[in-house]
Amino acid sequence: MAGHSKWKNIQRTKGAQDAKRAKVFTKIAREIIVAVKEGGSGDPAKNSRLAAAIAKAKAANMPNDNIKRTIERAGKAGNGDNYERVTYEGYGPRGVAVIVDAMTDNRNRIAAEVRLNFDKYNGNLGTSGCVSWSFDRKGVIVIGNEDGKHNEETVLNDALEAGADDIEIDEDVYEIYTTPDGFIAVSGALESAGYNFLSAQIEMVPQNYITLTDPDDIKNMTKMLELMEDNDDIQDVWHNAVF
Repeated sequence: MAGHSKWKNIQRTKGAQDAKRAKVFTKIAREIIVAVKEGGSGDPAKNSRLAAAIAKAKAANMPNDNIKRTIERAGKAGNGDNYERVTYEGYGPRGVAVIVDAMTDNRNRIAAEVRLNFDKYNGNLGTSGCVSWSFDRKGVIVIGNEDGKHNEETVLNDALEAGADDIEIDEDVYEIYTTPDGFIAVSGALESAGYNFLSAQIEMVPQNYITLTDPDDIKNMTKMLELMEDNDDIQDVWHNAVF
């Protein structure tokens, strides 16, 4: 895949997420709950949204007992967790494209908070579709290789045999790309083959990138991302900034 490594692009914020693992688990649990309700089943074999959420949870090292309890909680009659998916699009410093995926029980609250986050750091909230056209929705599986135990040719062959569309190799990580529909099959096959994931989910992948060089732009973009990712209602933030 051409372009900058997606994994390199998020490493800065991933460290902050790892330091707030409880918050990460809470967000994933919310995603599981919504997946069960939208998919109408607590069985991942019958609910692709749930299967994708479980893959994401496992990659984040969420304990299996937590995953099981969350699925059971979502399936209980009268469960008061009434979250809805909502997406916002806008621009960061220097016209960086930003997509914010949220799950909330208060649409008015999150809309106001997202707008404030954009405005505060030299960005602006746009209209639906204003930047999403420049992203592709793909399954992305990231495998670490800092210890050098994975052979490049073996990983490539295993990924392609599992049905992956493409693989990008960048120093100590392998980024494997799939279609959204093929994500579950590919991630399942690679998991069965013994691979551990640094990340595994369906993402919005930029078609092109904007490199930030001005210190103020970098500071504003970093602060905006940190503020959004610290928001309990915001599940993911996709952007095309490199810095």
